[in-house]
Amino acid sequence: MPPGISASDFYNILPELVLTSGALVVLIVDVLLPKERRGALAWVTLLAIGATLASLVPFRSTHVEVAQGLLAVDQFALFFKVVFLVAAAITVLMSVRYLEIEGASPGEYYFLILCATLGMMIMAGGIDLITIFIGLETMAVSFYILAGFIKPSHRSNEAAVKYFLLGAFSLGILLYGMSLMYGLSGTTNLRVMAAAFAGQETDARLVLAVILVVAGVGFKIAAVPFHMWAPDVYEGAPTPITAFLSVGSKAASFAMLIRIFLEGLPSMGHDWRLLFEALAIITMTVGNIAALTQSNVKRMLAYSSIAHAGYVLIGIVAGTSRGITATLVYLFIYAFMQLGAFAVIVGLRRADVAGEELKDFGGLHARNPFAAFAMLLFMLSLGGIPPTAGFMGKFWLFSAAIDAHYNWLAVIGVLNSAVSLYYYVRIVVFMYVKKEALGSEPATSPTLAVVLGVAVAATLVLGVYPRLLFELADASARTLGAAGVTTSLR
Repeated sequence: MPPGISASDFYNILPELVLTSGALVVLIVDVLLPKERRGALAWVTLLAIGATLASLVPFRSTHVEVAQGLLAVDQFALFFKVVFLVAAAITVLMSVRYLEIEGASPGEYYFLILCATLGMMIMAGGIDLITIFIGLETMAVSFYILAGFIKPSHRSNEAAVKYFLLGAFSLGILLYGMSLMYGLSGTTNLRVMAAAFAGQETDARLVLAVILVVAGVGFKIAAVPFHMWAPDVYEGAPTPITAFLSVGSKAASFAMLIRIFLEGLPSMGHDWRLLFEALAIITMTVGNIAALTQSNVKRMLAYSSIAHAGYVLIGIVAGTSRGITATLVYLFIYAFMQLGAFAVIVGLRRADVAGEELKDFGGLHARNPFAAFAMLLFMLSLGGIPPTAGFMGKFWLFSAAIDAHYNWLAVIGVLNSAVSLYYYVRIVVFMYVKKEALGSEPATSPTLAVVLGVAVAATLVLGVYPRLLFELADASARTLGAAGVTTSLR
């Protein structure tokens, strides 16, 4: 056994080991199964995800550092791991029918989804810059390939190339900022770094490092002006991957953001809060305004996702325990309503119809009442209308901003939510009013029905009874305070 590594370290990374084993099993089964039976790989993948979720149970009260401070096993990481695994499971269910239509090989596809999820889990637990980088690249490389997975599609190929080129450029900026942080502190461990930076707040080199890291992270969360890749990639990538990218990658990037800035740079809180405050305002506004003119629903949801990144940043700016709790709550809620919306788009997909234009939703109520009701619910939730989960999420974010004396930031958030209702309701109008513009007949797939049922139930239940989620998120947020960043959680 390598020096400094103990058997307990392997036990504490059991979920990651289980998921890695599951990914390898998927590849092996893909080789062994005949081509006509490879649809069963979806169930092997779901079994791997289920086993990983089960392996998280022993760590629900654990708070330790693993491998000499490379990883943290705590409730904060546990919360995000659940989000990633649930999102991955829903994505796999959405993909069953989609892959059949596209005629794509499922083996590598499901393997890459599990690899991306593994990278996200490492990012959530990373308390060392090297660990965070490894997790980030594991996730990013998987998504680069998945974005261009439909080889005959020029849009898919274009999405992959754009995502790769801009991702590599942004990674260079992020690494430069991280290298400055390492050079100034002499360590890559975030918690040791926090103590080393105390008293260096005015150092111009440290300020530059903060700016560069904010820019690098801003690309990953698709914050304006680092959002240029999102609309094209979301539109061109396979629809289930677009859904997973907009939910899983965004949540993992916010987990990374919270780790770096709250645990590694708490003494620089005033400076990075100003940067994120500006980003939140610009991101909300530009995302919503750009979404107003979109006729492609995937592209509209891309700009919507950009706007939602701005909403989530409000919780980061607040910087309080309540603000971080609101961030976690909103990311959990956002996963269900966003994945549900993309599941409806997948249901409209045909061999000759993309099913992602507004006209494809024409008269959906008459053709599939449940799909139309589900889309109506998701649109209202994304817009923040009660009694949906989206309303509770935004209410908690805006109230956290007010509690931290960022009243005008909350007002801007409310105004942007009002603007967003226009393009969300426009889809509803096509489904329920414009019956003369009938779109394609939606599919009736058992796996899609499960996805829609779960997403609808979560959106309604978390809107009516969100208490348990709030308690879990609050306990997870306070884990950061227990790690020695109480001063940052004002």
